[in-house]
Amino acid sequence: MEKHSSSRVSELFGNLGSFIRICIFRVLSMGPIPNHFAFIMDGNRRYAKKENMKKGAGHRAGFLALISILKYCYELGVKYVTIYAFSIHNFKRSPDEVKDLMDLMLEKIEDLLRDESIVNQYGIRVYFIGNLKLLSETVRIAAEKVMTATAKNTNCTLLICVAYTSRDEIVHAVQGSCKNKQEEIQPLSFCKANYDAIEEVEDNKKVNEVIPFGFLESQKDEAGKSQATMASVTCSCLARGVEGGGNKNSMVVRAVRGSYEDKWDNCQAMMENRTGNGVTSSEESENLQGECSIIKLVDIEKQMYMAVAPEPDILIRSSGESRLSNFLLWQTSECQLYSPDALWPEIGLWHLVWAVLNFQRNHAYLEKKKHQL
Repeated sequence: MEKHSSSRVSELFGNLGSFIRICIFRVLSMGPIPNHFAFIMDGNRRYAKKENMKKGAGHRAGFLALISILKYCYELGVKYVTIYAFSIHNFKRSPDEVKDLMDLMLEKIEDLLRDESIVNQYGIRVYFIGNLKLLSETVRIAAEKVMTATAKNTNCTLLICVAYTSRDEIVHAVQGSCKNKQEEIQPLSFCKANYDAIEEVEDNKKVNEVIPFGFLESQKDEAGKSQATMASVTCSCLARGVEGGGNKNSMVVRAVRGSYEDKWDNCQAMMENRTGNGVTSSEESENLQGECSIIKLVDIEKQMYMAVAPEPDILIRSSGESRLSNFLLWQTSECQLYSPDALWPEIGLWHLVWAVLNFQRNHAYLEKKKHQL
């Protein structure tokens, strides 16, 4: 009887707490709501030591705090939540601790696949962000399963940064931008070479012979080896007809290999649109190559791990620390920072509410700063 009565009291207080939380969120919703929260979950080990808990129990307590925070964010209407789960630097910890953390991570990742998990209850899409190649195969495969299983969820998005540092992300983005830019300007190089050859032909002469178009350079990386091989591409002949008094810039180029066909057409269109200004086609091609070879800010941002989400509005680091610790350095230039003294497992509803109130108080100023950039 006493047990039943205690259960009823707990249920009553639970319902009362939910009602109060709904009322608070209704009041907060009268102002601007952050679109993206980011969290540095600091203090799990200190919490375990403080509470005299067993080794690893602090991280499990931190996971429970994370579930509560995700629930609050969903109810508040936040669309993106990013958590700093495991840094690349954390691999430098003792092998036993790293193994325990990886085992816990695998366990919790597999929990996300269950029907009753918060991910499936609230329709959350999950991304694992970082250099996933550094993870063990079992953890990486489990992470990929979760990303595939939640790909159709649209209510909100959870980004879990594992094997992540912001510097590694920036290096990865720069490397990807350079690779893409090289692929973009390669067809322009081919176009320039053929324009140079055609300019040597007299204006009123018909060209009937076949001109070899060029070679495609492809790189293959198989079985963990880096081997470069040259693949000779057989192209159709370059059809060229220059009538008396015709303009030799009206060249028709046809590439018959894969994705390069569109690039040849784009190159031709750019050449035709920019003639008539007294610049030779060879010089024009060099100018185009120069313009296309410039890597811009948008090129790098497209290659970021975090390109799947907007920049965070609020970054919360628990335990009173004010360092970013190599987390989202690129994305937090205009982000509000909040560092409550509570250790991560102690983070609760009121910390979130206070962060939102501060965000709303500074929202006009932050938006003005963003528009000035």
